[in-house]
Parts: sequence; C-alpha cells; structure tokens
Amino acid sequence: MPGSKTNNMTLDEVRAAVRSVPPAQHFVWNGVEEDDRPASDAELRAGVAAARKVRGRPAGSANKEQVTIRFDTDVLAAFRSAGPGWQTRMNAALRDWLKTHSPV
Repeated sequence: MPGSKTNNMTLDEVRAAVRSVPPAQHFVWNGVEEDDRPASDAELRAGVAAARKVRGRPAGSANKEQVTIRFDTDVLAAFRSAGPGWQTRMNAALRDWLKTHSPV
C-alpha cells in the first residue's frame, strides 16, 4: 500500500525482527512503563471474572419488604446527612431498638 510505511525496514528485516522475539514472549516490555506491562495470570483471571458480572442493581435479599412509611423531616435529615447507606443505618437503628423493646 503506498504511503503505509512507518519505518525504513525492509520486509526481510521485519520478518527477522519478529523471529528474534523469544517464543515465551509475545510482547516487548521495557520494564518502565507500567501501562505497557502485560497482565499476570491472576490479573487475567480477575478480568474474566469481572467481565462475567451482570450490570444493574444487585439482587435484593429475600427477607426485606418494601413499604411506604412517613418519618419526621428532622429524623430523615439526620440519617441522610451521614451520606450513602442511610437506609441501611436506619434499619440497623430500628433493629437495635427492638433488642431493648418488645414489639406490641
């Protein structure tokens, strides 16, 4: 292809350079650039496992029930101010309260 040359090596020189790479290595890494480092076997296995993950919300536990409930705004503000996970913390607080009070 005209204009596709990116170096001044001949075809025979390119073939010789490719054959000179040891068979155990299908890459050339200078040992400096971490982004160019080939992945280890453990990293490859982790990548395959990550690729199998399904996108979307995680499956919920079967022991929870969705309800509609009304709380005072200051109570909600206090739990929400602590950041993400406020519903889980509120559930834990209610569970802790049940330990010391008998349900009627």
